[in-house]
Amino acid sequence: MPSPRRHLAPPTPQIPLSALLALPDLGLRQVAGPRAAEADVRVQWVHASEMEDPVPYLLGGELVLTAGVHLTAAVDPGPYLDRYVARTVEAGAAALGFGLAPVHDRIPAALVEACDRHGLPLLEVPPRTPFTAVARAVWQAMGEARTRELRHVTEAQQALAAAAARPDPVPAVLRRLAGRLGAWAALVGPDGSEVYAAGTAPEAGIRAAAHRLAHVVGDAGPADAARPPSSATDTHDGTRLSAYALAGGGTGGRPALVLASAHPDPADHAVANVAAVLLSLLTGPHLGTAEAARSAALVRLLLGAAPEEVAPLLGPDGPWLVVHALRRGAPTDPRAAAALGAALGTALLEAGEEAVRLLLPADREVPAQPGWTLGVSAPVPAAALADGDRQAAGAVRRAVAGRDALVRHRSGHGGMADLVAPDDARARAHQVLAPVAGSPALVETLRTWIGLHGSWDRTALALGVHRNTVRQRIARAAAALDVDPDDPDVRMELWFALRWL
Repeated sequence: MPSPRRHLAPPTPQIPLSALLALPDLGLRQVAGPRAAEADVRVQWVHASEMEDPVPYLLGGELVLTAGVHLTAAVDPGPYLDRYVARTVEAGAAALGFGLAPVHDRIPAALVEACDRHGLPLLEVPPRTPFTAVARAVWQAMGEARTRELRHVTEAQQALAAAAARPDPVPAVLRRLAGRLGAWAALVGPDGSEVYAAGTAPEAGIRAAAHRLAHVVGDAGPADAARPPSSATDTHDGTRLSAYALAGGGTGGRPALVLASAHPDPADHAVANVAAVLLSLLTGPHLGTAEAARSAALVRLLLGAAPEEVAPLLGPDGPWLVVHALRRGAPTDPRAAAALGAALGTALLEAGEEAVRLLLPADREVPAQPGWTLGVSAPVPAAALADGDRQAAGAVRRAVAGRDALVRHRSGHGGMADLVAPDDARARAHQVLAPVAGSPALVETLRTWIGLHGSWDRTALALGVHRNTVRQRIARAAAALDVDPDDPDVRMELWFALRWL
């Protein structure tokens, strides 16, 4: 029976009793009770006592050591020892160690019988082994276990963080978690669907029990109900099941991380908590007043409001940065886009078929992101977000062509282009480019080719076409415009026209 005061015990690692029995320097020998290795008996600390009733002095999990001094006053050893062992078991002790000499030269037979009867492991401590040596061995084993546990948790945290930075962060975190814990790991949605899973799948009954546990921690319940637990554990057919609620969700419940392990480790809970936090950041929507404000901004835009009017609802007052992001080596999906938004600190994003477009306050730092190619606009006011979008698109094309992880738009900074009035500049651009204005492919190829200094290969890479296609398009554009594209003056004129257009 577990001690009612077990919750007072500090979270020290428990040491298998079989490990102590295996230490040759101690010379301990089990003489009664369930076999330590088979019963998986674990010791949390050592307590030496000669009290007739040890219950008031135990918290549970102890290896109680006694030299049997208190037995000498017993008139009838049989009933006395039976009561003593029963009370020791009631206190939650893990095992009883009986020291030979100087009081007793052998363990009383009545004590052996009582330990067998009540299921308490009984160890013989030889005369050459002082109780302090047993205690020292336990503390040393605990220290080694704690070091292994901390190393395990630290290495797992680093591995999970690295997985979260991959192009496929959610499946990568689950795979890494399952591998580290030797467990089956799954992300279960609020509707009970299995979104992702990793590791060897358990049999159907265990899997169903894991889903039920996920429902326990993820169930939102009625409005006046107490909040469900953030984590829960259970055992099904010898398999340890754990569920951790993730942040996010709505009135329909919360998603949950579930684990099934046949051989759980004491440090698994700490590792799983780290994974739950990462998965919350990667999958959880940004809820609350910020979401309501974004919804209001969208409604006002649909009703005809100008961008500068609704911009304050999106967050800090402008200016803004527009970011275009292309995923390298994998298709873009909503979860990967959400993970990128979380990494950049914004929920204002759109996951397109090819690129993810994000909106950030201009004072926000935009670092390179593993697995992504980024193009960043110059700071623009809300009324000029369309200009920022074009700038980001051009920047990400240059990043792809140059095989760079991140490229920022280069502003004019008061150059020659700024000397021309905007209306006059646009009119001139339409006049110059009128012969190719009906062919977006020619205009885009011309813009990219000039921006990449006439490089056929880099332009082909940026546009995703063959280099011969680039040559053909430039030739057609030159013929339509009746210009020599190799003339630097012509290129300059065309570049200004393309920018003004």
